[in-house]
Amino acid sequence: MSFALSNEIIYLNHAAVSPWPVETANAVKQFAEENQRYGAANYPQWLLVEKELRSLAAWLLNAPTDESIALLKNTSEALSVVAHGLNWKSGDNIVTFDNEFPSNRIPWQSLDTRGVDLRFIDPLATSNPELALIEQCDNNTRLISVSSVQYANGFCCNLEQIGTFCRDNGILFCVDAIQSLGVIPLDVQQIHADFVMADGHKWLMGPEGIALFYCRPEILNELELHQFGWHMVENRGDYTSKTWNPAPDSSRFECGSPNMLGIHGLTASLKHIKAMGIYAIRDRVLANTRLMIDLVNANDALKLISVPDDQRLSGIITFSPKSGDIASLFQHLQQDKVICALRGGGIRFSPHYYNPLEEIEQAFRLVDNYL
Repeated sequence: MSFALSNEIIYLNHAAVSPWPVETANAVKQFAEENQRYGAANYPQWLLVEKELRSLAAWLLNAPTDESIALLKNTSEALSVVAHGLNWKSGDNIVTFDNEFPSNRIPWQSLDTRGVDLRFIDPLATSNPELALIEQCDNNTRLISVSSVQYANGFCCNLEQIGTFCRDNGILFCVDAIQSLGVIPLDVQQIHADFVMADGHKWLMGPEGIALFYCRPEILNELELHQFGWHMVENRGDYTSKTWNPAPDSSRFECGSPNMLGIHGLTASLKHIKAMGIYAIRDRVLANTRLMIDLVNANDALKLISVPDDQRLSGIITFSPKSGDIASLFQHLQQDKVICALRGGGIRFSPHYYNPLEEIEQAFRLVDNYL
């Protein structure tokens, strides 16, 4: 059995923090026990796990090389590396959606002091949000940054359409993939992404504090470094040299000691995803989503907030009661051990592939009890 969740709860909150597979918990336990008993005696083996994680991440993203993957602390750090690494000039602009999670807004807003303009598009206010995003671009647009899936309502973006436009017009393309990676296949080369980042603790089912950051190798040198340390240099391991150069690959963004505990955990989680098959995971997650949409639409007391179009589906749906207090409904669900979230003006359910359909149906029966 890959999951050992308590039978007392219905866990529908993977868009926030995911429970770990048993394999991940065991990997972390083994790492802790090794450290407790032997200290760093097994460090050479730990470095092999770190290498394996880069390889698994490159497989998951279809990155051109393992070396194009950096292991950072979180999505916010990766976005900040991009935001403050690029050489902006006053009058440049960035185009994004207006309901992005703060991680994909605050780093860009912080560039206001450098004269960089941030332009917003509401993806739910138009039938073609990608086209609306593109139409906001002009000769001063340096970068488009979007989430692959919107955290509040599960809206799934057509990344290839945006990426193709960016490639053809010399605009950089940045993708926050935290709400899709591990569920929806993502090919960084097919979507023409320059930067992709995702933390491990949501749909990847790994620990917090470890994130994947892809930087297209051809633009590596366009990012000025602002964090420095022993780990980001070309001659890593030479502790006596007084001269240094940045590593020639994405490890230059890793300034200090790696999060070895997180690396062991996330490696186990990605191995689990690879064993299950990303397309099989996608199909099961989207089956859950279609069921949830049907259950909302079949209930005259509920209103669907998420976009139900099949090409826009992800692992997230958000809904609200047509009348009554949303916060009160949420509180009742929490009391009945339905673990979910208040987001986007409604209740957000985000089951993963292993959630049985019967469990989702039970959650909606509990919703109906309070309407």
